[in-house]
Amino acid sequence: MLKLFAGIGKSVLIGNLMAGVSDAFRVLERAFGTLLDLAIRLWLAQAFFVSGVLKIANWDTALYLSVNEYPVSWLDPVSAAYLGATVELAGSVLLAAGLATRVSAVPMLVLALVIQFNYRALDTHLLWAALFAWIMLRGAGRLSFDHLLKRGTGDTAIPLAAGIVRIFDWITRRIFPVYQLVLRAWMAMALVVAVHASPAAAIAVADWLPIASAPQLPRGIAVACALLLATGFATRLTALALAAAAIALTVMDPSVGPDWRWAMALGLFLAFGAGPLSLDTLLDRRLRGVFPQLAGQPAFAIEGLPRVVIVGAGFGGLACAQALRQARVQVTLIDRNNYHLFQPLLYQVATASLAPGDIASPVRGLFREQFNARVLLGTVTAVDTAARKVMVGDLEITYDFLVLGTGSSHSYFGRDDWAAHAPGLKRIEDATDIRRRVLTAFERAEACEDESERRALLTFLIVGGGPTGVELAGAISELARFGMDKDFRRFDPAAARVVLVQAAPRILPTFPQALSENAKRSLEKLGVEVQTGSRVETIDELGVTVNGKRVAARTVLWAAGVVASPAAKWLGTEADNAGRIKVDADLSVTGLPQVFAIGDTAYSTAWNGQPVPGLAPAAKQGGLYVASVIRSRIAGRTPPRPFRYRHLGSLATIGRKAAVADFGSIRISGTAAWWLWGLVHVGFLVGVRNRVSVMFDWFWAYLTLRSGTRLITGAPVITAAPTSPARPRLETATMFCRTFPAR
Repeated sequence: MLKLFAGIGKSVLIGNLMAGVSDAFRVLERAFGTLLDLAIRLWLAQAFFVSGVLKIANWDTALYLSVNEYPVSWLDPVSAAYLGATVELAGSVLLAAGLATRVSAVPMLVLALVIQFNYRALDTHLLWAALFAWIMLRGAGRLSFDHLLKRGTGDTAIPLAAGIVRIFDWITRRIFPVYQLVLRAWMAMALVVAVHASPAAAIAVADWLPIASAPQLPRGIAVACALLLATGFATRLTALALAAAAIALTVMDPSVGPDWRWAMALGLFLAFGAGPLSLDTLLDRRLRGVFPQLAGQPAFAIEGLPRVVIVGAGFGGLACAQALRQARVQVTLIDRNNYHLFQPLLYQVATASLAPGDIASPVRGLFREQFNARVLLGTVTAVDTAARKVMVGDLEITYDFLVLGTGSSHSYFGRDDWAAHAPGLKRIEDATDIRRRVLTAFERAEACEDESERRALLTFLIVGGGPTGVELAGAISELARFGMDKDFRRFDPAAARVVLVQAAPRILPTFPQALSENAKRSLEKLGVEVQTGSRVETIDELGVTVNGKRVAARTVLWAAGVVASPAAKWLGTEADNAGRIKVDADLSVTGLPQVFAIGDTAYSTAWNGQPVPGLAPAAKQGGLYVASVIRSRIAGRTPPRPFRYRHLGSLATIGRKAAVADFGSIRISGTAAWWLWGLVHVGFLVGVRNRVSVMFDWFWAYLTLRSGTRLITGAPVITAAPTSPARPRLETATMFCRTFPAR
């Protein structure tokens, strides 16, 4: 059979397919396995914690049980009762937290066995013992204090700590695989005995095998599953089938169905596999010699292969590079930052709801296992289309295919002098600068003596009523109304004035009018002044002139327009008024079939004849499409159909309880749209850590009405005057009651 695999296995396609399956198993172990480990620990902990609480609350009953129901021959009843209650209470707390997990699992395992053999034999107790043994030998998963502290504990001056860590690692490497084999054989034997053994034989082994709760499968199927489980062949698929059968039988008839704890135990094999002592592992080792990509090695030599250069690590650039993972190409991804930024949540960094690290992921980490891709940090300054070279400073990078996904920046419609007084929001630096301006305005208002100047300091004006402007206005208003309650002594932060200026007749002009009106009402409920049909005439350090009327505002934010990167100038090609490169139906630049533009860089009418919007889904779809075009050209296949943008919907949030969502025929507003907005944005974040961090920060802020990242960086210190503690002053007189200038 292996010779057959070897003959076929030279095909990269088969190897890549198997590598994909291997990657899926790793993801299953890291994601599902981590959650399953936590669920098992919490379930076991609550069962024993409740038992311990009941014993403490009814001590006479606990002593009676210790004397009559499950006496321990080597302990007096009082000591046994105290010891049992202590193990149940302390052990369950440590187990749930994942702290000293192996140590806490030992007495709980012993207690489960004492209950099984000295009190009452139940399958539940046997499965408890099996799970405790698993935890004792393997340790807690990633969602535990043990995992968090392991690295530091193993390299510390604490006596015996490093040695204990090494012992635990040795147990995991040497003893745990044997236990996996024993557990598989034990469960396989229970499956067979449950359907084949006579009643007398079943009773004889009932204390040792969980046969009463085993899935009651047809004999042939039970034997086949038991054989696969015992030998460790196709273990994950077998465990999945058995777990599904256990759950289904329980749902159909709880009185005769198997114990759902069987499904939990089988889930361990589904998540973590059969272990080293199995046919699965033996076959995997042999296949790694045939398919090197299974071992993380290059599936093919990349020297001499077509060179794909991707400029920009945004949504489109990442999607394109990752879609070329299994293609026979060399991929070079260039970006001026070493991270991928989730721009839709930048406004939450700007308003102190999230930290910058919550919405950014290092690019190199995303391509750690993609052998045909390399990442370069640098700024592209020019493109030589004749020589097919990209200039990154003094470095020249040759390409066969060039993909430009360089994004966009702020557009002040010819009034670039406004940029110093009204920063836009496109980069992390922009977000932290806006956060500094907003928070410093409140601090200066506390230090200000002049009431009119204080009102100007507490006036925040946002130019532009698109999604970014609406979200900024709502977030700043909520920050003032709820996030700073009781923080200041000389004024009420809720008195801050937030003004949203929109030149168009309504805000969110790309949304249906009904949703725009809904968004306007939601903003006004938050205290935001919405001024539509209003044109900004001047912006300076003291405020804004809107329709001839002066608004004194020391903090002005720009969300009115964007302009594409200078990619069109690099190519010397035609662009629209916003600087976007005009592309053909396959997203290639007209006259340059080897050069593609995606995302905000491209002007494409692939949305039913309309321009494709500058949204993250559009950029990702463009990146995936360009990757398919490149793959088809390299393979000499028929090119894919012309690019067509599939609009998945538009979302915008207004504060902590309201949002609007437009999915064409389906339109949602209010709280339901807000929840949907949160789920969608968390799903688009890159990296599990970012998703968990953002969800936790949102949940905490939602319940406490407090923002956790209200840090002012890069600003002069405000100190109190020595003669009047109630009246603070600025250390630098020139900064008194003035907004910081833009960087």
